Amino acid sequence: MVIKVFLASSSGSTAIKKKQQDVVAFLEALKLDYTQLDIACNEENRMWMRQNVPEEKKPTNGIPLPPQIFNEEQYCGDYDTFFDAKEDNSVYAFLGLPPPPGSKEAVQADKEHIVQNGTHAAENPDDSIEVPVEERNGNAHGEEEQVEAADEEEGEGGEAGDEATEGETAGDEPPAEEEGEEAVEETDEAQVEEEEEQEEEELRQLEEEEEAEAQEGEEDDLEETQEEEAE
Repeated sequence: MVIKVFLASSSGSTAIKKKQQDVVAFLEALKLDYTQLDIACNEENRMWMRQNVPEEKKPTNGIPLPPQIFNEEQYCGDYDTFFDAKEDNSVYAFLGLPPPPGSKEAVQADKEHIVQNGTHAAENPDDSIEVPVEERNGNAHGEEEQVEAADEEEGEGGEAGDEATEGETAGDEPPAEEEGEEAVEETDEAQVEEEEEQEEEELRQLEEEEEAEAQEGEEDDLEETQEEEAE
């Protein structure tokens, strides 16, 4: 399955360009197979995109704006839904793709599956092992008492060992996917900071131009006043 991203290469909107760049950069960071389809210079792409975006997903004027994302013929969503999925660690579900093992999304999906259907492990995983009839009928009562006494002697030491084992198990999850997602989040934060700095610089330049114009106006007024006094 190939992800299709419909975008406009010659869009005059800075906001649309940034959204398109955000989508493409995130897909590349995840190393997903995707195709860019330009609607600015290809009328067929433009018409296909408009016809295949569901009516309930179109804006009030009925013309969807790029970027629009599809999985083959299936509509995934626009930038806003993509951004929400990215924030919720559910991009693979948004794209209709299975999450890679060990990723945050896969771990979260497993937890949700356990909550809905109960634990995966059976109460007795060793059902295939044949248990003697005497033990099933409760004739091994003496052995059970010995096991209980041994458990009481272990006390906190056994619990500490279980906690250490759980910690090691949690640490065995492959960190590669998490590092990739964290790198993408850092890239997004850097882009936001860069945009804020650019906006501040533009505002500062605009204020300087306004101050210069105001100063020139004051100088002109002063010159006219002096000329009138001289006359």
